[in-house]
Amino acid sequence: MPFRLLVAIATLLLAGCAATPSAKSARGGRVDESAVIAIQAEIDRAVTQGEEGIRRYRDGEPEVAADLFGQAREQLTAIAGRCVAMPGCEIERVLLAQDTLLDRQAQELLGRARVDAVDADDAGAPEGAGAGTIEHALPETSRTAALLQGRDLRKMVALNEPIRAALEEWLTWMRPNLMETYENYQYMRYKMFPAYERAGLPEALLFGILAKESGGKVHAVSRAGASGPLQFMYYTGARYGLGKDGGFDQRFDPALSASANVAYLNDQLRLLNNDLELVLGAYNGGEGRMQRLSPHGRSRFWDPKVQGRLPPETREYVPMVLAAAWLFMHPAEYGVEFPAIDGRPARITLAQPLSLNELSICLGQGGTPRGWFRTVRNLNPRHDPNLRLPAGTMLELPVAAAAAYEATCKGGPLLAMSQQLHEARDPVVPAAARVAQSGNTHVVRRGETLSSIARRYGCPTVKPIAAANQIKPPRYAIRAGQKLAVPSCRA
Repeated sequence: MPFRLLVAIATLLLAGCAATPSAKSARGGRVDESAVIAIQAEIDRAVTQGEEGIRRYRDGEPEVAADLFGQAREQLTAIAGRCVAMPGCEIERVLLAQDTLLDRQAQELLGRARVDAVDADDAGAPEGAGAGTIEHALPETSRTAALLQGRDLRKMVALNEPIRAALEEWLTWMRPNLMETYENYQYMRYKMFPAYERAGLPEALLFGILAKESGGKVHAVSRAGASGPLQFMYYTGARYGLGKDGGFDQRFDPALSASANVAYLNDQLRLLNNDLELVLGAYNGGEGRMQRLSPHGRSRFWDPKVQGRLPPETREYVPMVLAAAWLFMHPAEYGVEFPAIDGRPARITLAQPLSLNELSICLGQGGTPRGWFRTVRNLNPRHDPNLRLPAGTMLELPVAAAAAYEATCKGGPLLAMSQQLHEARDPVVPAAARVAQSGNTHVVRRGETLSSIARRYGCPTVKPIAAANQIKPPRYAIRAGQKLAVPSCRA
């Protein structure tokens, strides 16, 4: 293999990095979300082209490989120039893509040099003498294989002081959250675990992230706008295929969010030398920050030089995830008794119009102390629970809830009562009184939405309240305890 040609390829790609404009350029202005998503897709395509260059080099086509790397370099350089001038564009992602390609190329260069040396010095060596080269270039492959061969999370997690402190949190005041997460997860397991199973990732890790991120509540939204059971930010979710489908935010889909989570973790495991703690730190605190603090995973997450430059939230996040995962694997050792839950899925077809609220009521309690509402919503995230769904709508339920539907939701007193409750309305306030209330401050209560607040004050849409409080579409995110200025509205 022409060793010098691959060095020349490296020089080309390094030149592309040097030509990248400074990330400090002023980029104020309105964010064009579609343009940002489009530029992220271009980055992915350029990286894919660089990866193809590696494959073609392995196949003995060095000239083609050089051409592919040159094209990838030019694309990333052009993307960087547009990104620095685009509000909301993450220049760090462009730089990370360039750095990743260089790293992958360097791994292949070293691996190929080893193979060439074996060929030269050990002619006639038995078959397999050069084994291990591909695993060196693709560390996630050996990592997955090791897990499949029995190297599970127990051997990857060291119970240090931060993790022990996190264990105490989960076993005391956060124990109800741990148990609730377990119940929610068992009903969603058939949607979420297959992605982890295919990737060779441990189920305990999925549970740990779920416990810390959302408690297994599919429609959870953080103050920062992270959404869904695994709490993807909008742009990160879009990068990993979680977009809008007919107005539905796919971050709320448990199966799709689990697949995106796997893709993200695998990307970061490759970039951060398979260091699980660093990867979890990137998931919470940002991949750019973690790459800066530990380029290619050279420093451990627990290194004081890394810890001292992390925000408190990330320092707390990583041990909390690992502690929850540890309890998932070792419940009996810590006096934890996870409930036996029949999470087998079933489907029903509505025999008459019914909302998810009505369905949850007429199902009764069915042996679950918290009732079925959370599970019904988690398994059917696309439907607004307040709106009646037409007869013939297919819904997913656990087998026990599906049996309860047949018994109590096709007729009888529970169905009648749930419909009566659904049709109940707050007293109608005269228009003059509603106008008199407006112009005040409203304190958001738990469970309220901007739409419900707008209706309460007689606003025909959420826009006047959103504009008065600088609440941005499309999520119009608010939180309990937030004070809203309510302008004058007329019905």
